[in-house]
Amino acid sequence: MKGWRLLLTRPAQDSQALAALLAAQGVFSASLPLLEIAPLPVCEENRTIIYNLAAYCAVIVISKPAARLGLDMVDEVWPQPPMQTWFAVGAATAQILDDYGLRVFFPKYGDDSETLLELPQLQEAVSGYDPKVLIMRGEGGRELLAQRLRERGVSVDYLDLYRRNLPQYAAFTLPQRVAAERLNGLVVSSGQGFQHLRELAGDAWPELARMPLFVPSPRVAELAREAGALTVVDCRGASASALLAALREQPEPASQA
Repeated sequence: MKGWRLLLTRPAQDSQALAALLAAQGVFSASLPLLEIAPLPVCEENRTIIYNLAAYCAVIVISKPAARLGLDMVDEVWPQPPMQTWFAVGAATAQILDDYGLRVFFPKYGDDSETLLELPQLQEAVSGYDPKVLIMRGEGGRELLAQRLRERGVSVDYLDLYRRNLPQYAAFTLPQRVAAERLNGLVVSSGQGFQHLRELAGDAWPELARMPLFVPSPRVAELAREAGALTVVDCRGASASALLAALREQPEPASQA
């Protein structure tokens, strides 16, 4: 895998951790964070949701920032959280919840809504009378998850905890970084991350769209293809292990002088 030279676009801290894991496998990477996490002000509606946490048969946490910010709110109200089952989309988010002492389940393969919905533990949790589920998330994320749950007769509430902003960069920063580092692959970790990539690329997008693009789910893969990306690799997960597995399955790029 030493022929790969990847652009990482996660928030700075996450990109740093991923870069270290890639380097251990001989994969070069450069970081250009395209997601900046901005916590939302705590409103009374959200406080009320946390006060009524025991009313939910399950809590679904979408991301690591949602886990950290959501647990901060739980700490303010509950000496010990209610005993419902918690769910996470990915292993890293689940680890934060597990470290807190919660009973948490997550898909072992695939960090997407469809895989989460198929978990037997989630299906069991929402099988009772008048089930209610809380989704902790960033602003505007995972609409499909709520839609599918509602189709099953589940009431769904959102706890929006943060906004994902595109950091401020000078024009042409993205294509210049790709050229300067001789990169040959792009990595995004979410649909919004891809949208920010496309936005920052500007007029250079047709050229960048020819590069292999590694994405975490079928949903993001579809977004990328619709935008003109030519080689989209669905890693079926946003974890480092999922990315490494996808890299091993792809033809390694020719080395550049």
